[in-house]
Amino acid sequence: MKTTIIPIGNSRGVRIPKAVLEQCHIEKEAVMEVEKGAIVIKPARKESRKDWDADFKQMKKLKEDNLIISDNIDPAMKEWEW
Repeated sequence: MKTTIIPIGNSRGVRIPKAVLEQCHIEKEAVMEVEKGAIVIKPARKESRKDWDADFKQMKKLKEDNLIISDNIDPAMKEWEW
């Protein structure tokens, strides 16, 4: 697909059609890289567990950090494969 480079303030940009963004699963953020002289735009991936530390501290503060299931393991359980 051929496109035109347009001025955006002191920068330059291109318009990406909605259909292309949808096909690439790009919503609000993207990652742009240069690979072998080509501009590559990829969907931004949410970093797994990024804010867990802050979330756990907040849970402790609110006394919501109780175990959901027991952490006691009975080694004599026949269902377990060790």
